[in-house]
Amino acid sequence: MRLSLAIQVSAALFLATAAPGVDVKTATHQSSFAWRDKADWFGGFSALHISDNGQQMMALSDRARLVTARIDRLDGEITGIRILGQWPVLSSNGHRMSGGVGDSEGIAAAPDGGFYISFEGVHRVAHYPAPGTKARVLPRPRAFQHLADNGSFEGLAIDRRGRLYTLPETNRTSGGDIPVYRWNGQAWSTPFVLPQRGWFKPVAADFGPDGRFYVLERNLSAIGFRSRLRRWDLTGDVPNAEETLFETGTGAHDNLEGLSIWRDDQGRLRATMISDDNFLALQRTELVEYLLPD
Repeated sequence: MRLSLAIQVSAALFLATAAPGVDVKTATHQSSFAWRDKADWFGGFSALHISDNGQQMMALSDRARLVTARIDRLDGEITGIRILGQWPVLSSNGHRMSGGVGDSEGIAAAPDGGFYISFEGVHRVAHYPAPGTKARVLPRPRAFQHLADNGSFEGLAIDRRGRLYTLPETNRTSGGDIPVYRWNGQAWSTPFVLPQRGWFKPVAADFGPDGRFYVLERNLSAIGFRSRLRRWDLTGDVPNAEETLFETGTGAHDNLEGLSIWRDDQGRLRATMISDDNFLALQRTELVEYLLPD
């Protein structure tokens, strides 16, 4: 089955079985681009940030490596990616990290020109003033100590007020919901939860230029990956107007783990996602773009 047909069939099946109370709006698959490089550090990308014009990219590997690149486009579609620089993500002591302590999964661009990174080996979030600088690790509340290994902070987002939001991949509340943790610059809190729907797990998050909260989710089976994108309006500390923008069939895309929401030069809302190839030859690093309804 062709890729576009597989997505259409999956969308049709999903529309027939969507959870009650969830609006379904159709996102349009725009393009998929396979990104390749021969460097031994290349791969494992789990997060990205796209600039508003869609031509600048910051990508994060889950082996503590940060990459900046320029995206070449023709008629809005990606035609090439040129790496501008790459740096190891350092610890608070300025050391290179490896293994679980260096399992960097989420990234959020900060108002001060720096960025934040979330880690899921040792569950934490850290601020970096610039690439190649030492980490300033944010306080770790007791709740972080009980999160599952290899199942915590895959997603990280920042709102217009500079507050950080992260959510665990596998841990759930006693009611079965997804807890969302927020850093307000002084302390962590759990302002709200998101409903767990089906077998999908959150792997990335972002606030769009429309102010809505977006969460990319993944479902893994023995034969491949499925992806889903949901969004909410946040009124105070209450997530409202839940929408499912797309839900793919197995194998429509690779292992999508990173998400960035932005507007193109025509004012259209876009979602760009990047896949984690797990440094395996059978997988690929793929940038996937969807046009989103406003």
